Amino acid sequence: MEALFTLPNLLSMGGVLKKRGSLIWRNQTGPVTKESGAEMENVLSTALFDKPAFKNLIVNGLVHLPLILPPVVTGYLLLIGFAPNGIIGAALARIGITVAFSWRGAALAAGIMAFPLMVRAIRLAIEAVDPKLEQAASTLGASRIASFATITLPLILPGILAGSITAFAKAMGEFGATITFVSNIPGQTQTLPLAIYSQLQVPGGEADAARLVVISVMLALGALLVSEWLARRIAARIAGHN
Repeated sequence: MEALFTLPNLLSMGGVLKKRGSLIWRNQTGPVTKESGAEMENVLSTALFDKPAFKNLIVNGLVHLPLILPPVVTGYLLLIGFAPNGIIGAALARIGITVAFSWRGAALAAGIMAFPLMVRAIRLAIEAVDPKLEQAASTLGASRIASFATITLPLILPGILAGSITAFAKAMGEFGATITFVSNIPGQTQTLPLAIYSQLQVPGGEADAARLVVISVMLALGALLVSEWLARRIAARIAGHN
């Protein structure tokens, strides 16, 4: 028995197990790996070489990019583009419009950071609608605009509402992109989160910061309650029509 566990025997046994393991991997997992590779190749080829799919991929990536990038990076990119000497900012400056370090820039930064959330909610709502409903309406003589207005739009209204409320909450709480793009100028670019931050930097400003926090909570709760009420009204109206 002791002779079986000598170093040469153990090495030879390891070689046999390695060969058997490689055969098992080739016989069992090899076909699965080939199928997965083929599926991945088809997906990549469709995404990269099918022009409509590639365009949709690029547009979808650009729309959702602010969700992935740090807010400070988004604010810095906005500053580069909309600064007075930037590509877009220079053109706007010729007609007397200033975006950077102004209330317009604060609104733009909040809108860009909140826009992907609204788009995603509306997109999911549209994808949940059965396309056969519009096809049935078209067979009855309804135009595409009429089908959308009378069928698709009422069905996606809860998604539009949810996306709008989510975007509003995101815009109200935006901090990083705003302070990078338009700074923190009281009376001009100071938003509610920036005002809370400023009060926390001042000795004895905790009381004012607490008041602003209460206002933020009340606004958020009010928006949620209104959205819930509207969603129920819309659902009841749709159910009544059905």
